[in-house]
Amino acid sequence: MTPALLIDPRDNLVVALRDLSPGEAVEVAGEEVTIVEAITAKHKFPLHDLQRGDRATMYGVTVGVAKEAIKAGALTHMGNLAHEADSFSDSGRVAMTWTPPQVGHWQNQTFNGYHRSDGQVGTANHWLVIPMVFCETRNVNAIRAAFENTLGYAKTTHYERLAASLVSAHREGASTEELKAIELEASPVPGGDRVFPNIDGIQFLTHSLGCGGTRDDAEALCGLLAGYITHPNVAGATVLSLGCENAQLEILEAAIQDRDPGFSKPFFTFRQQAFPDERSLLDTAIKETFAGLREADKAERKPAPLSKLCLGVECGGSDGFSGISANPALGAVSDRLVALGGRVILSEFPELCGVEQELVNRCVTDAVAKRFVQLTSAYADRARAVGSDFSQNPSPGNIKDGLITDAIKSAGAAKKGGTSPIVAALDYPEIATEPGLNLLCTPGGDVESTTAMAGAHANLIVFTTGLGTPTGNPVCPVLKVSSNTELAERLPDLIDFDSGAIIRGEKSVDELAEAMLEQLVRIASGEEMTKAQILGQNDFQPWKRGVSL
Repeated sequence: MTPALLIDPRDNLVVALRDLSPGEAVEVAGEEVTIVEAITAKHKFPLHDLQRGDRATMYGVTVGVAKEAIKAGALTHMGNLAHEADSFSDSGRVAMTWTPPQVGHWQNQTFNGYHRSDGQVGTANHWLVIPMVFCETRNVNAIRAAFENTLGYAKTTHYERLAASLVSAHREGASTEELKAIELEASPVPGGDRVFPNIDGIQFLTHSLGCGGTRDDAEALCGLLAGYITHPNVAGATVLSLGCENAQLEILEAAIQDRDPGFSKPFFTFRQQAFPDERSLLDTAIKETFAGLREADKAERKPAPLSKLCLGVECGGSDGFSGISANPALGAVSDRLVALGGRVILSEFPELCGVEQELVNRCVTDAVAKRFVQLTSAYADRARAVGSDFSQNPSPGNIKDGLITDAIKSAGAAKKGGTSPIVAALDYPEIATEPGLNLLCTPGGDVESTTAMAGAHANLIVFTTGLGTPTGNPVCPVLKVSSNTELAERLPDLIDFDSGAIIRGEKSVDELAEAMLEQLVRIASGEEMTKAQILGQNDFQPWKRGVSL
């Protein structure tokens, strides 16, 4: 295994691929560097001496500036390296050419999906129950209680069975130590037979918004919910409104028509203040929803070309290996899907800091480049207006594992989007309609970002991680990719795909990209469930438009 890696010939920072000891001589890009202090795998050291004020570079871009002199072979950390990023502009951009990857093997491949009247194809078939405002959550949960067990979607979890065993032992007089010693096999007990076998689930999109906030908050929430209702993985929806909230049903209905002018899915709305009592509301909602479920259950999977896939690319709990293993492998999948005529969504604008000029140069038109610059600049300005900055994006976990500046994190994170031209720059909560790579303005927070990408009509999401995360989505399958094998082995209940072989030099990026795309086709066809789906990890967190890094 190579001890260290210079990612780009223009770089002066080197990544340790394993723990390095003081006095150890390592060869990097044809040069020998003596390590002067202990450097943990994933962290960085200079190839040559850096003086105070010198720029540090990785991935061919500026990722920091030396706060003091740093010797070659010495550890870089937050004490000696500060965040710094290259400037960018949409004026005088240098358009880039792109050579698509060879995809002949995939050209005639299909997946089995749900064909919708608007031409989209779903990788799943869900029914939604949505509150327009948080004070309808109780009623939404009443519908959940009515349907989940009755329709066969509830599962008896390991923890419920454990609690039942504890209660039984307690009633039999077990001691505290005997109770603590109880162990059960960690396997979920399947739910009952589904009444509607062609409906994958009833998803309840509860949230904390809809009442207060600004009118823009209400518009954004309604736009996001409209993105979910018109999503190809959604068969129909039931929406509960109180009646007096800012997020009015009329705003939602207009947003649905804007996204799908021929909208024809089963869609039921109920204003509680228009009913004589809560029971009347819920009786009506449950009966009409049941009738809608009968209609939605008529859908069946049929073959569709891979061009009907829309892939959301996400990273979270990233580490110092994410940008050289998991993210490039995902980027190679993104390029393949674009070459096949599909759509890819790259979000998390605070995690594109420092690579903006490269993205500007990849935009297919001046108008797309201009909009991207406007969106990301406005976002950064809002952050600075409240005393924050994109530089504050890296989390304690990121920093501990080698991502000590936002520019280091961003340069690696951007690799998820591959190398293809950028066809659109979208603002939250717009949807992606153009084949190719789409940029979507979202925060860097994992669930806010995945929530937004599903709302933009991603029908698959790949989520890379170096530290581990259980994140999933209510309507969109989320495939979890580890940057290192240690994580995949330590948290097998969370990780679907291991890219650690790239770090060890055992597999190439292209080899793993092919394997990942094969797995995605199986997931899109309903032949394989992701770990997040098995766990029932249905995270939904709308972005209350403001500063969230």
